[in-house]
Amino acid sequence: MVKKILVALDDSENAMRAVEYVADHFTTDHRITLISVLQDVATLCKLESPELTPHFISQQTSFCALEDEKRKLVENAQQKAKALLIEKGFDQNNITIKIESKKRSVAKDIANEAADGYDVIVIGRRGLTGLKEFFMGSVSHKILNLAKDVSVLIVN
Repeated sequence: MVKKILVALDDSENAMRAVEYVADHFTTDHRITLISVLQDVATLCKLESPELTPHFISQQTSFCALEDEKRKLVENAQQKAKALLIEKGFDQNNITIKIESKKRSVAKDIANEAADGYDVIVIGRRGLTGLKEFFMGSVSHKILNLAKDVSVLIVN
């Protein structure tokens, strides 16, 4: 039975370990979607308002260039993940890549995507310290709590 797997991916080592886990532990007939949710900075980068502080306006170009670089890093990570899955025998036609701008929050957007008929979400565990995780929460922990009718696999 073919299952749909949603792999949450950023440019971290933890995310790549999640892809490696899928490649090593799932059969190659599964359909896999590699999803990355990025901060929506396009609006901010195009914002021209007299209320903006002069400091922000002077740094706006640099800020937007950093976001462009982050997108490139995520795109490269997705291509690397796809290549790894293909190398392990997965059919490239069964691998979908999605990059989406954040609508609500990264965790909510991933959980919403998963509600579209996926059988499992696979995500790497972020290495936050106990204190940071207590106050901020991790994306993986939030997805675990938000996901309905879909299993969540957190890869260490």
